[in-house]
Order: sequence, then structure tokens, then C-alpha cells
Amino acid sequence: MASRRNVHYTRLPNEEDKGYDYYDDDDDLKGRRHDPRFDYTPRAFDKVPWKSIALALFLLFLGSFLLFLSFFILSGHMGGEPSQAYGLLALGILAFLPGFYETRIAYYSWRGAEGYRFASIPDY
Repeated sequence: MASRRNVHYTRLPNEEDKGYDYYDDDDDLKGRRHDPRFDYTPRAFDKVPWKSIALALFLLFLGSFLLFLSFFILSGHMGGEPSQAYGLLALGILAFLPGFYETRIAYYSWRGAEGYRFASIPDY
């Protein structure tokens, strides 16, 4: 199957487009509406998503706690059924992984590592 990578598509105008600002200086953007949500602003990369980091830390500690509980039940240091330990193990993994992932991104962003930005963390 042949691909058509050199075909340039343009949006067809309709009645709703009347009155909007258009880019006239660049041929690639001609005929498209200007949407300020997608403007590049350097401050957007510097904003620290505190709520998301707090949620990530909560998930990290909750997952660690559930993993320790399941380990103690399975090793016999705590009373409980093995089925309870497997349930806690599954919940611990489900809580630990996203918490660790986002906490790691936040830490490397704070340290200034290349390729890591606070913009990679969703903001709530």
C-alpha cells in the first residue's frame, strides 16, 4: 500500500469560521484558527503541580505499606490468610507503581535532570 506523505490537507471553511483571527504571515498556518491554549509559554514548564506530587507520594507510601503487609502475612510474621496477602499484594502493586513513577519524574525535574520537566506530570 502506497503512502501519501506529501499531500497537504487544508481545513474547509464553514460558516462558524467568520470573525475569527487567522494567521496570514505563514502559509502552513493560513486558514486555521488561533487557539491560545496551545501557545508556548516558558512559565508552563516551570509550574510545579503540588497536588499531583502529593497524590503521587500518597500512592507511593500506601503501596509500600500494603506491600509490607502482604510480605508479613505471607512470611508468617502476622496472622492472616494467604488469600488476604495476595489481595494486599495486588493492591500494593497497583498503588506503588504510579506513585513511584510520578515521584521519580518530580524528583528528577526538581534536580534539573535533562529530559525531565514538571510539565510531564498531569496537573489536577
